[in-house]
Amino acid sequence: MTIQKFIGLIAPSAILLGTFMAPAEAVSLKPIGTYNTGLFDVSAAEIPTYDPVSQRLFVVNAGAKTIDVIGISDPTNPSLLFNIDINTYFSGGNANSVAFKNGILAAAVEAPVTQDLGKALFFNADGGFLGDVTVGALPDMLTFTPNGNRLLVANEGEPNSDYTIDPEGSVSIIDLDFLNLSNSNVITAGFTQFNSQIDQLRDAGVRIFGPNATVAQDLEPEYITVSEDSTKAWVALQENNAIGVLDLINNEFTDIIPLGYKDHSLPGNGFDASDRDNAINIANWPVLGMYQPDGIDSYTVNGKTYIVTANEGDARDYDGFSEEVRLGNNSYQLDPNVFPNADELKLPENLGRLTVTNATGDLNSDGLFEEIYAFGARSFAIWEWDEAAGTLKRVYDSADDFEQIIAQRLPDFFNSNHVENSFDTRSDDKGPEPEDVKIAQIGDRFYAFIGLERVGGIMTYDVTDPVNPVFVNYVNNRDFTADSTTPAAGDLGAEGLLFISAADSPNGQPLLVVANEVSGTTTLFSIEAETETQSVPEPGAILGLMAISSMGMLKFKRKR
Repeated sequence: MTIQKFIGLIAPSAILLGTFMAPAEAVSLKPIGTYNTGLFDVSAAEIPTYDPVSQRLFVVNAGAKTIDVIGISDPTNPSLLFNIDINTYFSGGNANSVAFKNGILAAAVEAPVTQDLGKALFFNADGGFLGDVTVGALPDMLTFTPNGNRLLVANEGEPNSDYTIDPEGSVSIIDLDFLNLSNSNVITAGFTQFNSQIDQLRDAGVRIFGPNATVAQDLEPEYITVSEDSTKAWVALQENNAIGVLDLINNEFTDIIPLGYKDHSLPGNGFDASDRDNAINIANWPVLGMYQPDGIDSYTVNGKTYIVTANEGDARDYDGFSEEVRLGNNSYQLDPNVFPNADELKLPENLGRLTVTNATGDLNSDGLFEEIYAFGARSFAIWEWDEAAGTLKRVYDSADDFEQIIAQRLPDFFNSNHVENSFDTRSDDKGPEPEDVKIAQIGDRFYAFIGLERVGGIMTYDVTDPVNPVFVNYVNNRDFTADSTTPAAGDLGAEGLLFISAADSPNGQPLLVVANEVSGTTTLFSIEAETETQSVPEPGAILGLMAISSMGMLKFKRKR
């Protein structure tokens, strides 16, 4: 047997035993059916969408360059009906996202050379081709407006590997007139109007740092959520750690809002920073986490709109330019006046293995870093939109919940990779990696479902009160005892989530669909009401009474 050490940094007077009560109307997720492409680690199941009339799922299969059409009239037995071959309509292209509304399937398709202009393709539910329009470079995500009149496409505009060609990021706004569908239906909302404000944006905290890039080139739209009245959209600018505000009346971006940083030195904001300490070590460190959301969603409570973000984190890592560096690397030097314990921090078992950015943190450009910035926040967050002020205010962050919950539920596979069954291998690089989030209204309550890309699984929170969300449950449809390259392993690499309401569901019960890019599986979860109040371990609560050192370090050794 081996000895594994569990170390958690807490305040000296902290309570060591705690539970919280899940809400009386809590829900649970139960996997009821899976479609398996049989393709491993080639992104064979990425983004799902759904037609309630034909009861079909449409799932992006990048491995085969198709859209897989899956029948779910019996959700316990999803089956492939047919494929839509993307190359038939855009030679060499590959779909990145799909959306369905009012009988129309839309697909965002990148060009063979991703710096060239992409396309939005349109089909009916039977796969019949309706037409296409040209959009921006690297269309990464698309969504219909709630009123169904328009399609919005996030054009990421990533540079080439040498960073010699850097297209402008934008959002294509497409009016859906299929009787006269042409490129004249497309309005491009870009960021050139902000080019002269580069210094102001940087000073405000927007990360604009690509070599020789203008603001318009540097901003990379990743994900879109739209207001209920279809007049405004919020666009995640992941690498830039910001949100773009898109006015859909005048079809232009009106603001770029920096998201700020998560202070991992504060109580409750700890994280495990090393994959070389052979331990679960959720601790506070002098590190700032960049939120950098991937998937985002929005909902309205008491007349106020809230944006919900899955704070994955992402780095620019190209042959011609890379911001990624290990903190322990000799090229990354900490300012000794700010970090007198720099040598200790740089040890592999401390922060030496942590992947950080070298593009942010050297405040006076002297080659020494006064601040440490890591990618992502290992959490989900809720931001209140103030319409009058045009601002976003963070009202909630799940702090270190995700890693604490995984430590309790899956201690032998804490921060596992999504390609292999491992222990602690992602602690040095974004941890569980929250990828996508979907908000669902069930009855009179709102729930957030957050997919974790690496260790896998879905976190569920009751977010009816946006300021005080409550953790409900964590479900992971993965068998860590099985060979990860076989179907027995279950779901690996949660990429895209989809909520299907009870009204639209084929079995009359709300469903959550999860597309998993590594296992190539699309799994349907039944969302079932829990009628009895349950006592659930509080995230971060360490069971048992143990001595605390004068430094506030609690140590728990577990045999296995």
